[in-house]
Amino acid sequence: MVSYTPAHSAPSREQALHALYEAAELEHCLMCTYLYAAFSLKSSVEEGLTPEQLEAVTRWRRLIMQIATEEMGHLTAVWNITVALGGAPRVGRSNFPLDPGYLPAGVVVKLAPFNMATLQHFIYLERPADSDEPDGAGFEPERHFVRGADGPRLTPHGLNYDTVGDFYQLLGVGLRRLVETHGEAGALCGNPGLQVCETEVVLGGAKRVICLKTALAAFNAIILQGEGAQHSVEGSHYQKFASIRSEYQAMLAADPSFAPAFPAATNPVLRRPPRPEGRVWIEDPRAIATVDLANSAYGLMQRLLAYTYAVTTKDPDKSVSLDLAIGLMHALVPLAERAARLPAGPSNPSCHAGVSFITLRDTAALPPGPAARRFFIERIEQLADAAVRMQEPEDARTVAAATIFAKLLQTAKQGFDLSRPPPSPVLGTFAPPAPIAVQPPAPTSTQDGIEEVDGEKITLLFDAKRCIHARFCVTGAPNVFLANVQGPWIHPDAMDVERLADIAHACPSGAIRYKRRDGRPDESAPPVNLVSTREAGPYGFRGDLRLNGASAGFRATLCRCGASKNKPFCDGSHHDIGFNATGEPLTSASPETLDTRDGPLQIDPQTNGPLRVRGNLEITSGTGRMVTRVTSTLLCRCGHSKTKPFCDGSHAIVGFIAD
Repeated sequence: MVSYTPAHSAPSREQALHALYEAAELEHCLMCTYLYAAFSLKSSVEEGLTPEQLEAVTRWRRLIMQIATEEMGHLTAVWNITVALGGAPRVGRSNFPLDPGYLPAGVVVKLAPFNMATLQHFIYLERPADSDEPDGAGFEPERHFVRGADGPRLTPHGLNYDTVGDFYQLLGVGLRRLVETHGEAGALCGNPGLQVCETEVVLGGAKRVICLKTALAAFNAIILQGEGAQHSVEGSHYQKFASIRSEYQAMLAADPSFAPAFPAATNPVLRRPPRPEGRVWIEDPRAIATVDLANSAYGLMQRLLAYTYAVTTKDPDKSVSLDLAIGLMHALVPLAERAARLPAGPSNPSCHAGVSFITLRDTAALPPGPAARRFFIERIEQLADAAVRMQEPEDARTVAAATIFAKLLQTAKQGFDLSRPPPSPVLGTFAPPAPIAVQPPAPTSTQDGIEEVDGEKITLLFDAKRCIHARFCVTGAPNVFLANVQGPWIHPDAMDVERLADIAHACPSGAIRYKRRDGRPDESAPPVNLVSTREAGPYGFRGDLRLNGASAGFRATLCRCGASKNKPFCDGSHHDIGFNATGEPLTSASPETLDTRDGPLQIDPQTNGPLRVRGNLEITSGTGRMVTRVTSTLLCRCGHSKTKPFCDGSHAIVGFIAD
C-alpha cells in the first residue's frame, strides 16, 4: 500500500498568496468597521452635544478616520507584496458579518456604531501580543474553534493566530522560507510596475516591494503602527484607541447621559436577510436610496482599485483609476454619515440605518483597454445621475455627494481616452512596443566584493555594500546603469566618458567609482572637504578620506542612525527604524577659519562611541548651507544625541554598541 504525505520542506507560493489574501481581507474589514463607527459619531450641538463634548467627539472622529486611512496603507502594502510574488491583489472580501471560521475564532468582525463596547472591541483587535485586554461586550465569538490542518497539505488553508500581529509574524517567516527556496529574484518575480507607490498616492504603505528587505519592512511597519504594536509604541492604533477610551470614560463619569453617536444599525442589510440573527433590515425609503448609492460607490471603488493594479505605471489609466477610486471614497463619506442619521424602518424602530459596505460578487480587474474605460465612465455617470435625483437642498450631505460625483464624472471623461488602444499583453505598455537597444555585455570581474566592468575608455567599479540607492546613476545615465534587469546591468560604453565620470562623482556613497583607460587622470580629491547631514539619513563625506587609517576613496555615506548592519557605512537602516533627525542643523555663531580647505580627512569610529574626525572640514546642511568649519570634531553615530550632528555622550546612556 502506497502512502502519500505532501512535502513539507518546500514552501508553496500558493499558500503564501492564500495567506496574503486573508491579510488583505482582514485589513479591508478593519478599515470598514472603523469607518462605520466614525460615520455614526455626532457632529454638531444640534445633534445633542455640548460644545465641550463636540470638541472631543470631533477629535475622536478625526483620529478614527486617520486610523482607517492607515489601514488602507496597510492594505496597499499587502497588495504590493502580493504583486511582488506574481499574484493579483485580493480587493474583495466577504460581506458583513463574517461567518465563523472565515477568520480565527478570536477575530470577530461586524459593523457596529460607536459606543464603549465597540471601542473596546477595536482595542482588543489592535492589542499587543502580551495584552490581557478583553473583547467588547457583544463581540464574543459565536463558537470557539481552532483553524488549520494537523499536518502539511498541498491545499492552502487558513492559519490560526491569536492576534493580528502574530499573523504578520507568520507571514514574514513564510516569505523568508520562500526566498530561501527560490532565491530573491525567483520568489519576488512580479512586475514592480504594477504596484502602487508613493509617487501615485500619499499612503504610508504605498512603497514598491522589490526585495525581501522591503517586504519584511512593510510587514514590520504594519505591526509597529497597528496590530501587534507594543504598549510603548507611541502613536500606534492600540494607543490611539486607548486614549479615546480614557477620555470617553471620564466624560461618561461627568455626564452619564452623554451619547456621542447615533444608534446606527449593527450589520445593516438592504434586503430581507435569510438569516436575520444579528442583522438589521433597512426599510426606510430614504435610507435605502442613500445606502444603495453609497454601496454602489464602494463597489465601483473596488473595481477601480483592481484595475489600478492591472496596468503599469507607464499607463495613464493607472493614475486616473486610482484618483477616481479615492474620489469615490470621498463621495461615500457624506452618504454614510447621512445613513447613520436616518431611521432603519418599522421593523427596527430603536435604531438607525447605516452603510452596509456590500461587496461585489467578483472584484477581479477588468481587462485593460477601451472597454474598461467605457465601463467606468458609464457607471460613474449612473451614480452621478442617482446623486442628483436623491439631492435634498436642505441636506448638505446630499448636496456634497452630488457635487463630488459630478466632478468624478468630469475626471473620468477627461482622463479615460476611449480611442487609445489597449496596452501590450506582454510588456504592459502601449502597443506596439518601441525597440530596445541591447548592449553587449562588457567584460566583468569581481574582487573583494567589488564589481569591475571594463569599457573601451573607462572601467567602472561598483561596491554594493556601500550603495544607498541615491539613484544618480540610473537616472543620470540610464543607458549605462540598467535598473531592475537580470544579468549584466552596467555598460560603460553607452555614454560619453566625460559625462559618465561626472555621474560617478555624483554618487554620494562612493559605491560607484572609476579607473580611466584612455590616459586621462582618475578621480582626485575635491578642493573642499565636506560632510553633509542628510535629512533623517546618513552623513555624506567628500574629501581625501582615511577610514581607520586606510584610504576610503573620495566619497562615503556613513551611518548616523546607529542601526546600520554595515557600520560605519550606511545600509539604509534609517528607513527601517523610522530615524528622525534634521538635515538642517543651526549655523554656528563662530565657525573656525580654515587656512586650508582640503587635505587628508581622518575618520576614526570610536568603539561604542562617535565618529572622531580630524582634518580641515566644512559641515553643511543637506541643502548645502554652511553649518560650521572645524579641524577636529566628534560626530554622533548612535542616533540619540540632543545636539546632532555633534556627540553629546548619549551613546553611553543608551548602551550603543559598535566597533
